[in-house]
Amino acid sequence: MKIAVAGTGYVGLVTGVVFAELGNEVICVDIDPAKVDAINKGQSPIYEPGLDELLQRNLEEERLIATTDLAQATRDCEVIFICVGTPPTETGEPDLKYVDAAAATIGRALNGYKIIVNKSTVPIGTGDRVRRIIEQHRAEPHDFDVVSNPEFLREGSAVADTLNPDRIVIGADNPRAAMKIVELYAPLERPMLITNLATAEIIKYASNTFLALKISFINAIADLCERTGADVVQTAKAMGYDPRIGQAFLQAGLGFGGSCFPKDVQAFVHTVQRYGLDPTLFEQILVINDARPKQFVARIRERLGELSGRTIALLGLAFKPNTDDIREARSLEIIRFLLQEGATVRAYDPVAMPRVQAIYPQITYCRNAYEAAENADALALITEWNEFRQLNFERIRNAMRQPNLFDGRNLYDPQRMRKLGFYYYGVGRAADNSDDKTML
Repeated sequence: MKIAVAGTGYVGLVTGVVFAELGNEVICVDIDPAKVDAINKGQSPIYEPGLDELLQRNLEEERLIATTDLAQATRDCEVIFICVGTPPTETGEPDLKYVDAAAATIGRALNGYKIIVNKSTVPIGTGDRVRRIIEQHRAEPHDFDVVSNPEFLREGSAVADTLNPDRIVIGADNPRAAMKIVELYAPLERPMLITNLATAEIIKYASNTFLALKISFINAIADLCERTGADVVQTAKAMGYDPRIGQAFLQAGLGFGGSCFPKDVQAFVHTVQRYGLDPTLFEQILVINDARPKQFVARIRERLGELSGRTIALLGLAFKPNTDDIREARSLEIIRFLLQEGATVRAYDPVAMPRVQAIYPQITYCRNAYEAAENADALALITEWNEFRQLNFERIRNAMRQPNLFDGRNLYDPQRMRKLGFYYYGVGRAADNSDDKTML
């Protein structure tokens, strides 16, 4: 099948490369000539494990090419995926200008029956909106169908998630279009759910909002655990054994970031309000999440006193492991609060430092965790990269000015850290620092 993919971000590029890997002819389209040039040279513009190898292989096999010409790609292909960004506006609603622009270009280029697939995360009614825009711009009355096919990939495991999705949702009002997309996904041999357009559009937002709700819920429980001497890790573990609840997304910590959860919850709030319903439940997800970085810095201040003149080392800057994405990363807020209070910040992340350096050039970027810890008054784990799991903490303790460890992801065992000589703080942990004799 000949496929065009408009947009080469995390969703678009991974989608295009995987479809090429399945034997289709794929044209990836982007308005940025530099990104197009990099893709055609086999250089992925995003960091995603496994993506470079697939990209290079499918370029060599001539199953994939990149271009800036969406109109020509539309004329050449049967199916056109819209995978452009839908960033939040100042009010938090999704900005659909890139979706609109893609739909208008597709409309002008229609030269026969096409299936246009919305894979961008878009609010309910966007499928109808895209249909109207294409109808307004098409020069000849060629038939077309609009399909909603939301993505559920996770950054850091996007290739694996796309090759092995837990479900494939296809929203279409025309069975002909639905069956064509079923045919496209058939080689994956994964469960498929066919719905109408509106249902498919709400599934994505409902799914992400529920996952964000679980994270904010367990963080609210973590706050209660800190007040009562309970341990949120044990609490969540016991809860997760109930199959109606499950273990996933019950890890207390600094909250969620990234390009999906924050903006999707905001968008869902606006959708609920637009239809005259009460958004309070969904608004509180964001209230709880937004408070996490400030609370974390407050815990550091409670231990150290005034932060002016103190050196704080941060481990991890990306919003999650295995990506260089810093959109809505907890690290950015934590750095901002620390700098406002006069602290000196040292940081290390395996891949995300160049992106953060463009925002905060005034902090010190280090070669590894050990260098970051040198002469630090506190070490704070922000992103749970695998390389941070088995650090030599005796070496880290000896490098620090004061052995204070603030575990923002509850990665470490409190008792072990205490035995190694650290003051340890974990989010919602019942760690007992009563025997701590560290002089501040």
